[in-house]
Formats: sequence, structure tokens, C-alpha cells
Amino acid sequence: MQSVSNANFGPLIAYLVPGATALWGISEFVPPLRSWFAIVPLQTPTIGGFLYLTVASIACGMVVSAIRWVVVDTFHRVTGLPLPALDFSKLGRNVDAFNLLIEIHYKHFQFYANEFIALAIAYASYRIKHGSVWPLGWLDAGFVATEAIFLLASRDTLAKYDLRSQQLLKPKTRSHGA
Repeated sequence: MQSVSNANFGPLIAYLVPGATALWGISEFVPPLRSWFAIVPLQTPTIGGFLYLTVASIACGMVVSAIRWVVVDTFHRVTGLPLPALDFSKLGRNVDAFNLLIEIHYKHFQFYANEFIALAIAYASYRIKHGSVWPLGWLDAGFVATEAIFLLASRDTLAKYDLRSQQLLKPKTRSHGA
């Protein structure tokens, strides 16, 4: 099995962790998922369960990422983070620097924004399972605080990615001659 490295850390945090978070919430309603998580103390995790959970988490993480694209990306763009104008003809000599920006900013944006969506799915599942929103308690306050942190962190990392990408791949401006 391949170890965690810079090459696979991004997909691991961007898809696997949020996917597992969403699946954990959904496991309230799907008994086979509960066994994959080995939530019941008498159950022990199996190799098959681990494999199923890993593959299902990645697949679920991709779905979460699509939902993120519709919800969070749109929210950020509508609320003042416009899509930067980039000149990809400059990418050739800047490909290493652009890949670095993806590693240090965009992959973290994906994690924060995907986890924002995944945590909302898990929380909604929890609330549906318990049949009521009331009474509210510390778990609910923790959910709201964590969601706020994930949304703010996603905005910060996306803004840094956009700014630095535009600095790197800024389109040529037309000069208005004399």
C-alpha cells in the first residue's frame, strides 16, 4: 500500500475525509455503513469493511465536492470573490509555481469547503435521526462554530489562491498607444 505523501495528501484531505464525514452521518440510516465504521463496540473492523469504507468515502467525497462547487464556490463568487482572469499561455514556464499554489492553497480550500458540506450532511442526519431540532445544546453550538470556521477558512484559502494565481498568470493588458 502506498504511503501518504505530498502527491496523495491533497486528494486524501479533499475527498476521503469529507466523504467519510458525510458517510458517518448517513450511517445512521444505512446499517452496512455502521458495520464498516465498526461503531458498535462488539464489532471489530474488517479488511473488507475498511476497503469498502475507503472507496465509498472517496466516492462520497466526490459527490460532496460537486455539491460544494454548486453551494460554496457560488457563495464565494456572489459575495465578492470573482473568478480571476488568468492567461494560461504563461503556464509553461510557471507550471511548478502554479502546482505549488494548488498544493498550499487550493487543496486546503477544497478540504475546508468540502468538510463544510460534509459536516452539514452529518449534522442534518443526526437531527433527522433524533426527530427534532429542539432542544439545542453544546453539540449544536459546536456545529455552528465549526461550520463558520470551515466557511471562513475556505474563503481565505480561495482568496489567496485566486490572488496568487492571478499574480502568476496575469493576462497582458492592452496599452492604449499615443
